Amino acid sequence: MRSDPHMPRLAAALLGAAALAGCASMSEPGVPSASMAPLPSAIQAPAGERAAFTWQATGSQVYECRAAEKGGWAWQFVAPEADLFGAGGQKMGTHGAGPHWTALDGSRTIGTVKARADAPRAADIPWLLLSAKSAGTAGRMDSVTSVQRINTVGGVAPAKGCEAQADQGKRAKERYSADYVFLVAR
Repeated sequence: MRSDPHMPRLAAALLGAAALAGCASMSEPGVPSASMAPLPSAIQAPAGERAAFTWQATGSQVYECRAAEKGGWAWQFVAPEADLFGAGGQKMGTHGAGPHWTALDGSRTIGTVKARADAPRAADIPWLLLSAKSAGTAGRMDSVTSVQRINTVGGVAPAKGCEAQADQGKRAKERYSADYVFLVAR
């Protein structure tokens, strides 16, 4: 059997296509992801509010191994650690514990979860609707009234690594991305 001289190129092309397909669920920073599914009714914008802007978060969801309520050990969510990107991939701010979102102009908003909906894929953290209040200086974030977290990719707690007391206090950072839609009063 003779080998085809084009096979190495074909194999490389197929591998490249497979790699690109694997990355297709992650969008470029600052480019809101195409909606993977219709927005669940539980996290729709509240009456009297409208979308003002959308930033994409790219970072990690941080978990810590702690004693579970019903015995044993479990990964417990600690905080997000992410950068926020606007149109064209320009960094606009950060997202951290609280949860809070801080714009580069120093303005900041703090959120409280109002509703959640499962992401379309079990491998992705839930979609959320959060009420928001200003907690910083005047600027981009001071008029935000609600925040939607949608189009999540990744970020779920590890399946293993938190089984014994020896694991207590161990931390895990799980990569994720999400679109954050910042809502304001109409």
